[in-house]
Amino acid sequence: MNDKEVQVDSVSLDDTVTEQQTADVVDETQEDTIVEQLNAQIAELNDKYLRVAAELENTRRRAAIDADASARNRAMSVARHFLPLVDAVYAASAHNPDDEGIKSMVRAVESACGNIGMVKIESVGQKLNPQFHNAVQVVETENTESNTIVEEMQSGYMFGDTVLRPAMVVVAK
Repeated sequence: MNDKEVQVDSVSLDDTVTEQQTADVVDETQEDTIVEQLNAQIAELNDKYLRVAAELENTRRRAAIDADASARNRAMSVARHFLPLVDAVYAASAHNPDDEGIKSMVRAVESACGNIGMVKIESVGQKLNPQFHNAVQVVETENTESNTIVEEMQSGYMFGDTVLRPAMVVVAK
């Protein structure tokens, strides 16, 4: 009986070891599966994070561009409203060029225009450029090349690279 019992015990012991090894293999497989699932979730969350971060950066950039454009448009609007004053100061200067008060106003206007980025468009002696000049009259001249500006009736101004107002000019035929 002893021999049989030993054999039964050894079979039971072998079965127990085999079951334990099988359980360990199953546990390792499940652990690997869980690790893979967790790694996939981490990768997915990382991808979502990167996308949200990129979207936030794009939104910030667009907001900054919009704010700059809005500020530029406001400044251009103010500059357009300022143009009749500039014209009046230059007309006064042309009418009375020796008046020190008017000369002082001209300097102040030129300084203010320069500070905000408003620049006068040079016209007389230049070729007609429809982007910068508005030809309101054509005159015949013998010693001036055709399409050359011979007189400026109203000054034109630029704000940066944008035309605030084209110059009204007289062009040679």
